[in-house]
Amino acid sequence: MAEDHGSSRHMSASQKELGDEDARVVRVGDPARTNERLDFAGNAVRTAKYSPLTFLPRNLFEQFHRLAYVYFLVIAVLNQLPQLAVFGRGASVMPLAFVLLVTAVKDAYEDWRRHRSDRAENGRLAAVLSPDATGGAQFLPTKWKHVRVGDVVRVVSDESLPADMVLLATSEPTGVAYVQTLNLDGESNLKTRYAKQETLSTPPELLAGAVIRCERPNRNIYGFQANLELEGESRQIPLGPSNIVLRGCELKNTTWAVGVVVYAGRETKAMLNNAGTPKKRSRLETHMNRETLFLSAILVVLCTVVATLSGVWLRTHEDELELAQFFHKKDYLKRDDNNDYENYNYYGIAAQIVFIFLMAVIVFQIMIPISLYISMELVRLGQAYFMIRDSKLFDESSNTRFQCRALNINEDLGQIKCIFSDKTGTLTQNKMEFRCASIDGVDYSDIARQRPAAEGDRIWAPKISVNTDQELVKLIRDGGDTEQGRQTREFFLALATCNTIVPMVTYGPDPNKKVIDYQGESPDEQALVSAAAAYGFVLVERTSGHIMIDVLGEKQRYDVLGLHEFDSDRKRMSVIIGCPDKSVKLFVKGADSSMLGVIDKMLNSDVIQATEKHLHSYSSLGLRTLVIGMRELSQEEFQEWQMAYEKASTALLGRGNLLRGVAADIERNLRLLGASGIEDKLQDGVPEAIEKLREAGIKMWVLTGDKQETAISIGYSCKLLTRDMTQIVINSRSRDSCRKSLDDAITMVNKYQSFSTDPQLRVPLALIIDGNSLVYIFDTDWEEKLFEIAIACDVVLCCRVAPLQKAGIVDLIKKRTSDMTLAIGDGANDVSMIQMADVGIGISGQEGRQAVMASDFAMGQFRFLVPLLLVHGHWNYQRMAYMILYNFYRNAIFVFVLFWYVFYTGFTLTTAITEWSSVLYSVIYTAVPTIVVAILDKDLSRRTLLKYAQLYGPGQREENYNLRLFIFIMMDSVWQSIACFFIPYLAYRKSVIDSSSLGDLWTLSVVILVNIHLAIDVVRWNWITHAAIWGSIAATWICVMILDSIPTLPGFWAIYKVMGTGLFWALLLAVTVVGMIPHFAAKAFTEYFTPSDIQIAREMEKSQDTHDATHPEVQMSSVSRA
Repeated sequence: MAEDHGSSRHMSASQKELGDEDARVVRVGDPARTNERLDFAGNAVRTAKYSPLTFLPRNLFEQFHRLAYVYFLVIAVLNQLPQLAVFGRGASVMPLAFVLLVTAVKDAYEDWRRHRSDRAENGRLAAVLSPDATGGAQFLPTKWKHVRVGDVVRVVSDESLPADMVLLATSEPTGVAYVQTLNLDGESNLKTRYAKQETLSTPPELLAGAVIRCERPNRNIYGFQANLELEGESRQIPLGPSNIVLRGCELKNTTWAVGVVVYAGRETKAMLNNAGTPKKRSRLETHMNRETLFLSAILVVLCTVVATLSGVWLRTHEDELELAQFFHKKDYLKRDDNNDYENYNYYGIAAQIVFIFLMAVIVFQIMIPISLYISMELVRLGQAYFMIRDSKLFDESSNTRFQCRALNINEDLGQIKCIFSDKTGTLTQNKMEFRCASIDGVDYSDIARQRPAAEGDRIWAPKISVNTDQELVKLIRDGGDTEQGRQTREFFLALATCNTIVPMVTYGPDPNKKVIDYQGESPDEQALVSAAAAYGFVLVERTSGHIMIDVLGEKQRYDVLGLHEFDSDRKRMSVIIGCPDKSVKLFVKGADSSMLGVIDKMLNSDVIQATEKHLHSYSSLGLRTLVIGMRELSQEEFQEWQMAYEKASTALLGRGNLLRGVAADIERNLRLLGASGIEDKLQDGVPEAIEKLREAGIKMWVLTGDKQETAISIGYSCKLLTRDMTQIVINSRSRDSCRKSLDDAITMVNKYQSFSTDPQLRVPLALIIDGNSLVYIFDTDWEEKLFEIAIACDVVLCCRVAPLQKAGIVDLIKKRTSDMTLAIGDGANDVSMIQMADVGIGISGQEGRQAVMASDFAMGQFRFLVPLLLVHGHWNYQRMAYMILYNFYRNAIFVFVLFWYVFYTGFTLTTAITEWSSVLYSVIYTAVPTIVVAILDKDLSRRTLLKYAQLYGPGQREENYNLRLFIFIMMDSVWQSIACFFIPYLAYRKSVIDSSSLGDLWTLSVVILVNIHLAIDVVRWNWITHAAIWGSIAATWICVMILDSIPTLPGFWAIYKVMGTGLFWALLLAVTVVGMIPHFAAKAFTEYFTPSDIQIAREMEKSQDTHDATHPEVQMSSVSRA
């Protein structure tokens, strides 16, 4: 996150302005009348998708969205027709039924867990005010699902809130309540919420008749606007985000709180934000559709050939069909009315051709592998398990494991070409540390003068330690009578007052010392308030109306007369303080781009120039900067502001804009106090991670809201930018200058590209562009120019960008290239970018869980990208690509064996292989080994993949899955099917062996051949792989023997007739050897004469096992192999 984080947070008014027609009317304590006209949603929540009645139809409907399932359903229906029946009716339905059943069981289990969670949530108890209770109005236990809008609910400390409620009263006299929003947005810091003074002293049962008019339910968890009207009063009391507590939050450090429910159940902000992530499909699965179309074309060709040749055969043997076994025209057991024999299942040659075509589709149906879809789901589940259990992806600092939130894009992690990263909280720790300040034009950034804050006789100490400048400490202590001393005290008083921090006082090891833990939504504010405390201005207490500050040992009360919170339009916040000396002061802090425009330039112009110079210096060091200003208000100015503020805050229409206008009117003609510099340290391992990702051929884009100097400095420190890079800066303030900068940049890019055609010698380029320029670019048709510049650069750094601009930049690349994109961020302003990218990763950081909840994967540190992409991404892609191609090959060889047999059966589509073997082939005989190998096999070790980042390239170049490889495996399957069919056929053609025995031999030959093929390609063996491959062959043998032992099935005892002969075993060996010759020869040739990077690295691993220390480095290629 960056300095623009107010774009999605800290909003003083809802994003949607409230009109009368949009208002929801809530009658306090009277749910019956509240729901009388409009029946608002109940508080029961439902996250489950199905009910017992809707599960079957809805689940089947969702599953049949896959066209392959529709295809197999049509096949099963066709096989039920008597004219087309090839397999038994039960056998034809079994493969589809098995896949549907497995998926349905998985879906049912997941939904059962959701139902169980819903029952637990809805059955929790809340204390709801019942005016009709025996003995008078009292709070009675009520299940959450029975809570309604308008109910008054009492919550005690550490309890969760059952619904979205407006606070009416709390245990604190000031009406303050502390809530933790961990379950809502993941933030553990406490937030302050307030009950209005008008309702504090009134018992809840006496508030009956009060009416709240609030906005309709919406997703904005940081905005709320409403008005409260008490009975008998015409005055409207404004309600805002600080007066509402949301479902899912917990009450902390507050004994009790009472509120009225305004949104319940599915209309609560938590449930409205529970929309899940967009559905994404992996690129491999998308490409797989192309190969599926090719397989469909092959299937149509095979069926057309069979049907055509069948028609030729029927025409040639037309005179013999009377007595032909499968084609006799007449049923000699039945006569018609004319005493002629009736036709027997014969409809003419044309109809027979159509029937044969459809029957061929049924026989050859497994050309399109139905088991592949369920296999892919199981493999992704296994891959996700090993990613989650990987200790190298475990973040010890936050005790969080890697999360796999989207199972369907695991393999995309191995094809990333472009990474879009947030800076603050993603590359940096988002743990702010106050480093320096410029006060009254004097720079206090000399590290040599900084020491840990001396405790002395102070009784207060901030939890976060801050190094203090000794000269500045002396000035505060001893220079109070000088102008510089007064300015310095005003500066730190501004830091202590202009914030929304909540001080939590605890006792440390020393009973005489009190430790203050500053809780707040902004790490920047925590750092500034801790710095003020270290210099003697200790914020010790906050209520809704005042704050207590220990000023150099003297406790003073400051009344908070007004507060304008930070928003993305103003980029600043302000507070109006009533001081102990009865003066009224306005303190303002914000980004320099916003603050310097409201500073009075006529006051101390030298100080302003010096401060601007210091700001540039701080930014160049990578520090985050804020400017602080103030002015003293007269009573007339304050009263004028107060009237305008009350009018704006009670407006039903346009409240947000009115409040921003009031803030802009008061935040002007400020006196500059100074500026602060805060360091946001890099996360561990970020420079090394970026360097490794660059070696892997991945381009880095950093999108941040920080100012340009800060972003560039961080870019150098994390090795994103290097000194040998030529920087192209586009930082425009007008449309014309932006167009000129783009044209100049294109000229520069073309000039550098013309210097050298050798990629190794070209000058590296870095594009640095700001948000203002992006506004002009996205509003015009200049996106193509930006794209042309960006793809020519090695690094792109975007500064001062808004959340939607981040998504727009990702979309710019996705629309114009086929590059796989990945976006990574930690905050709410990164959500749109994360959801736009092909792969979205959320960082479990300091800024909540919005990014995590919107992501496909989540982890604790940026550096984990290296093992995630270079190791798991590589493995996942390589294994999934191989599994898909292997499934195509495995089923094609079986279909081609059936196809060759058709030529020797008069094209009748009778099969020697039993129908049950055809059904079980892709479900039991050969399914398990490919799943096990796709989960466990590793072509290279983790150490090698991390050492040679170039090995990530094959995934980017799609070397493991492409049309060329698909053609090769189909040619291989044709050859192996010829070996499987014709070797046994030629050996037995003069014998009296029956077709069932020959069919069993073909079945076993195919299963052994495809498993040997898989075994040759396995790189790392373990006992599970051995058990899967050899166990699959054994299981096939057992199944064939069992099927041939059932008297009612065709082929009874067939396997036993041939298994006892030596020829049978010799043929199995011959088929395996002859069938594997092309595959083995091609594998040997490529590894010895045209090895790929992966094959080279694999040979290196073998040699490193014996002499790792002395083996030389081998240069990896960086070009795509044909």
